[in-house]
Amino acid sequence: MTLLRVLLIAVTLATPAFAQDNPGATAQAAADKLRAAASQLTTAKSARDRVKALTSTVQAFETGLDAMREGLRLAATRENVLNRQLAARDGEVAELLGVLQTISRAPAPVLMAHPDGPAGAVRSGMLVAEMTPALTARANALRRDVEEISLLRQLQETATDELRLALTGVQVARTELSQAIADRKDLPKKFTEDPVRTAILISSTETLDAFAGGLSKITASEALGPLPDIIDQKGQLALPVEGRILRQAGEADEAGIKRPGILVATRPRSLVTTPTTATIRYHGPLLNLGNVVILEPQANLLFVLTGLDTLYGEIGQVLPAGFPVGLMGGNSDQIDQIVSQGSDGGGNTRSETLYIEVRENNNSVNPLNWFKASKE
Repeated sequence: MTLLRVLLIAVTLATPAFAQDNPGATAQAAADKLRAAASQLTTAKSARDRVKALTSTVQAFETGLDAMREGLRLAATRENVLNRQLAARDGEVAELLGVLQTISRAPAPVLMAHPDGPAGAVRSGMLVAEMTPALTARANALRRDVEEISLLRQLQETATDELRLALTGVQVARTELSQAIADRKDLPKKFTEDPVRTAILISSTETLDAFAGGLSKITASEALGPLPDIIDQKGQLALPVEGRILRQAGEADEAGIKRPGILVATRPRSLVTTPTTATIRYHGPLLNLGNVVILEPQANLLFVLTGLDTLYGEIGQVLPAGFPVGLMGGNSDQIDQIVSQGSDGGGNTRSETLYIEVRENNNSVNPLNWFKASKE
């Protein structure tokens, strides 16, 4: 091997790696969140306002599970990077150290036989002497990478136990929440639904626009006055569900159809809540849209949600901000599913979609005029 080859290897090995997120810290933080959610569940069962407490608990579990998924993803990604680095660098280090050992064992007359004479040999020797500590340090760093891989694998094994407890906990919390909502009888009712008029309206309309426009026909009486104006919250409301925007308002879908609402990708069984105090104007199956929830936060303003699997509440009820209106569909998370999604660094974990439409004065407007959300 030439001295130039030695120098190229040394420069390559000395190049600093890109900074990595800390999967261990992320997983530990996730485990802390999951344990806190489990503790919160115990407290929520005896809380005076059980619906509010259990809603917070379910959301805490969802946040913790999200964080654990991210920790597992980071761990798997980091392990893959380290394995590739070891495969690419370990042979070079062994090759270079072998050359250095050969040089160190060579007899003095051979070392002095440098093309540039004794002075060149001296300079080469000094250069090699300066490189040796750095190369040794790099070799030690690679050995530490091997140990880190072992720790990352242990972390993933430990995470399985945390996940098992958390998945059981969130299922219990959802069941308790459903019962708490059913038991709560103190929610005010703004109006009483007329089932006959509702059935007539559904049968006589062919579009969501037409149905939303005729909602006033399904009420038998208006017991309460209008809700307070929320114009000061415009553009600041949280999305009804934790998720990412999959399609913007007016953006064509795969079939080329453009809709006035936004489509949000969510995880299975995610909790959907009211973004602000609102009246349930309608909920139930509608047209070919599946379950539809229509909320009225103030006069002449409607939030339309489609894509839910489980529905909570009754038509006419006034729900406080953050109150559950339902759950998304899909299968509940399984440990093997989460671990496999982490091990391959991907997976479509947001397999459900919630469509959100906003109507002002019976006209569709961009929901992001009202909701604060990432526009990814």
